[in-house]
Amino acid sequence: MFGAIEAGGTKFICGIGTGPENLQTEEIPTAAPDATVEAATAFLRARAGSSLRAVGIASFGPVDLRPGSATYGYITSTPKAGWRQYDLAGAVRKALGVPIGFNTDVNGAALGEARWGAAQGLDDFLYLTVGTGVGGGAMIGGRLLHGLLHPEMGHIRVPHDWANDPYPGNCPYHGDCLEGLASGLCSRRGWEPMPECWGRWCWRSRRSLTPEAANVRTQSIRGSAPEAGSAPKESVGPSADAR
Repeated sequence: MFGAIEAGGTKFICGIGTGPENLQTEEIPTAAPDATVEAATAFLRARAGSSLRAVGIASFGPVDLRPGSATYGYITSTPKAGWRQYDLAGAVRKALGVPIGFNTDVNGAALGEARWGAAQGLDDFLYLTVGTGVGGGAMIGGRLLHGLLHPEMGHIRVPHDWANDPYPGNCPYHGDCLEGLASGLCSRRGWEPMPECWGRWCWRSRRSLTPEAANVRTQSIRGSAPEAGSAPKESVGPSADAR
């Protein structure tokens, strides 16, 4: 049996099994580090007992992924209270006495897609997740991509048409990087709710779009191409079933 921990800032999702067909999971609220690890390892121990062979951890970060580092397996400079410079991999290893695999949360998701999901059979692919921020994991030649630190894919620069969309972005470091323009937080700030339209809940853009850009965005979100000469629509933004 193998254990898995998805370590998130609000919850830990713990799993035990050999694959999707016999996976058992449990969610544990993320509290103080030692208490959270104790609850997570107690679940794994109770389900697997002496048959537990190893545990893989996919963690929020920043994390130290350098195997030769004195702080390998640590959550490092996170702003989350109590978790800064915490030896997560070491704490789980000490509690369970089994080998530990350690990586970022997005790399863990990418590995899952490679083994059981949409990336089966691919040696090269990119996994992106969009939430409070934007994160990514890449596999190249069948191996996860690493550098000096984990690649910060959410902070890449993207083409920005300032004339049609003057929104400056909300990234505190780069403004209009990918995360600054496309994250969940950006969406909440960039759109305001309006009454139902086309049978769906829609948003009105707070951005100063040209009428032509607003029409294209509206039609694209509703799933149809704009008709030639069609009048621009005021209501633009994602429908509830497109979020």
